[in-house]
Amino acid sequence: MTQPHFQKKLHRKDSKTDPKALLKLEKSNEMLKEKVEGLKKSAQGDADRIKELEQKVKEAKSKGDDKNSKKQEKTMKDLQKKYESEQKKTSKYKEELEKEKAETERLTKELDSADSDRSHLKDEINKLGVAAQEGIEAAEKVKELSKSNKHLTEENKNLAENFNSERILRKKYYNMVEDMKGKIRVYCRARPLSRSELERGNHNIIASPDEYSLIVQTARGAKDFQYDAVFTPDMSQEKVFEDTNALIQSAVDGYNVCIFAYGQTGSGKTFTMIGDKEQKFPGVAPRAFDAIYQLIDENKSKFSFKTYMYMLELYRDNLIDLFGDTKHPAKLDIKKDKKGMVQVGGSVVKEARDSKELMSIFESGSANRHVASTKMNSESSRSHLVLSIVIESTNLTSGAVVRGKLSLVDLAGSERANKTGATAEQLKEAQSINKSLSALGDVISALSSEQSFIPYRNNKLTLLMQDSLGGNAKTLMFVNISPADYNADETVTSLTYASRVKLITNDASKNSDNKEIARLKGIISKLKKGESVDDDDD
Repeated sequence: MTQPHFQKKLHRKDSKTDPKALLKLEKSNEMLKEKVEGLKKSAQGDADRIKELEQKVKEAKSKGDDKNSKKQEKTMKDLQKKYESEQKKTSKYKEELEKEKAETERLTKELDSADSDRSHLKDEINKLGVAAQEGIEAAEKVKELSKSNKHLTEENKNLAENFNSERILRKKYYNMVEDMKGKIRVYCRARPLSRSELERGNHNIIASPDEYSLIVQTARGAKDFQYDAVFTPDMSQEKVFEDTNALIQSAVDGYNVCIFAYGQTGSGKTFTMIGDKEQKFPGVAPRAFDAIYQLIDENKSKFSFKTYMYMLELYRDNLIDLFGDTKHPAKLDIKKDKKGMVQVGGSVVKEARDSKELMSIFESGSANRHVASTKMNSESSRSHLVLSIVIESTNLTSGAVVRGKLSLVDLAGSERANKTGATAEQLKEAQSINKSLSALGDVISALSSEQSFIPYRNNKLTLLMQDSLGGNAKTLMFVNISPADYNADETVTSLTYASRVKLITNDASKNSDNKEIARLKGIISKLKKGESVDDDDD
């Protein structure tokens, strides 16, 4: 019997099973017995006295004479009264005696019942003692099992952590090997839900189990994607640039480097590449400017550096020089040099001596870029922006010249007219944007499936990016996505697009000339410009 059941039974027996109540009953019974005995003795005494009085009356009657007759009569009356009084007392004693007997019988029954209950309780206590012992043994076993379970839980936790750690390391090393092979690196970045999306009741559909994986919940179930890095909405601009910084070093070292952002309109491409208007949260480009001159400063004892910038916009299939004369624009010619680096003939190239000057040049060019407000984005880029920084370094010891190029490309977002609420003019812009992105998709598809013919010439955008996709560049792609449920289709499309880009392999190589070649190129450049050649040049 369990302890709670035993307590209920004790409560049910009430005072009958209470030791104090039993003791009280026993004392009460003893007192009643003594009282009954006293009443019996008193009743017997009264009976004896009555007999004695009766005898005296008889004797008095037999001896009666005239003298004493009156006295005897009086005595008889007194005796008669006493006799009647004693009889009343005796009747009263008898009544009390009967009551006490009834009470004694009742108490005796209660005592018998209490003894029976006590006997049952002793049996139950004995059983409970056995159960308690078994309970103690079971409790000890539970304690041992809990300890064992805790140990197994900790061991399982450690195994899970080790497994995740190994899985992440495996992905990291795989990405490193792929990077060494020349594979294009792809980073995914998700923006936070906007205020308007939260007000509409939209919810988040993405999750990132680790720094390389992304899961998107769609109407057709969950879809998994793997990239070189995944940046969730809570990650800062600093964190995003951390992994990008190594590519800036490559550009200074003489490699052709391209970083571009792709995604639907309003997914955060411009914020990732440029940052906010006030530059409280600078993006990749402003941070790259600082990183370039920091590296130049660190190497100035071994190399001399020159930095140039040109800035182009592809708007409605027209290539526009953002540094050029808007009234009389120069003809721009996209071509590749002997080493495969894309150059744009006729574009204005500006030299910068430090990061502040470079940022100032960039801001002056950005002011000429086409933007417009749509339902999806208050400042939607209506064109593709291509910003190229050429870094020329000369080895002070050997005279070898190295030219690296960092291209930063902010692609306009793909659009759906029914979502953006675009005007007639904006619809034409959107058609042009989608057309160029479609051409870019064709190039990516051809490269990822290793086709012999790559359709770079189908669009000016793909011509501009031909050295970045399948060329000699070290390339990084940011795929920017919206986490909102109503953008699920566009998000999956962008991620699928990015997965194809990840399959493309580039053949990165340094763009360097020895001292003699550099000297001859300098002479040729002067002659083309009609300048005189010094004896030192000869």
